[in-house]
Amino acid sequence: MSGVFGRLAGGKLATLGRARGIERFMLGVGLAIVLLVIGMAAFADVLSPYDPIEIADRPILPPSRGHPLGTDSLGRDVFSRVLHGSRTMLTVVSLSTLISLFVGVPLGLLSGYRGGVLDRALSLVMDSIYAFPGLILAIAVAAMLGPGVYNTAISIAVVYMPTYFRMVRGEVLSLKERTFVEAARALGARDRTILRRYLLPNVLPTILVVFSLNVADAVLTEAGLSFLGLSVPSPTPDWGFDMRNGQRYFLSGYWWLVTFPGLMIILLCVGFSLLGEGLDAILNPREA
Repeated sequence: MSGVFGRLAGGKLATLGRARGIERFMLGVGLAIVLLVIGMAAFADVLSPYDPIEIADRPILPPSRGHPLGTDSLGRDVFSRVLHGSRTMLTVVSLSTLISLFVGVPLGLLSGYRGGVLDRALSLVMDSIYAFPGLILAIAVAAMLGPGVYNTAISIAVVYMPTYFRMVRGEVLSLKERTFVEAARALGARDRTILRRYLLPNVLPTILVVFSLNVADAVLTEAGLSFLGLSVPSPTPDWGFDMRNGQRYFLSGYWWLVTFPGLMIILLCVGFSLLGEGLDAILNPREA
């Protein structure tokens, strides 16, 4: 199995080396943004000048040398909350995406390969979930589970499981009719072996691209849940939650309360989107 994945990785790295300038640019910029936010989350304790949940100064102070991004309505340092908010965002989004991946991919493999009643039943369930607008479904699940990092991750994961399922199932339906799969069956390979050694490596490029784009969308979903008060509980630093607290002061001229958390949401979303689009252009090239 390691040999199969090694050959696959080598082939994709060679493809990366032949990538055109625009593809490399998208991939490089997206990766740089994502790594920047990951660095913010990893070193938030070191970089933060103040405790993100403690009062640091007078409320609603504009950006200054002492408070580069100002203070919020309670006097907490916005810069410190933005740094620690990156940790909250990445934790929720990473957990939700991994849950949806580890549930949707195996079900998609099994459904596409087995077919029959199992395929129809799983497709019906996943299509029913997929038919709901993503944010509305996440709101409904989050309202039932209550606030918290893990509950929010589960709420978002439910929304994106059908995406992995549908993409992987579609790939497997095409791949299972290929000659190399028929040859493996003729040689007596078990279904488990065919799924693991022949089908999964061939759908990995698609999974990788869907993962990157899924994370970008999950960032917006988490921010939406936080803005509605359905994500992490107060006073946990969170970009969406801080936007909700600051939006009532925006028309009074206190722009920094909303602007900086909002810019971080946009930045992270754009980073993962560029990363996903760059990977898609490189791993799944299309004829011009």
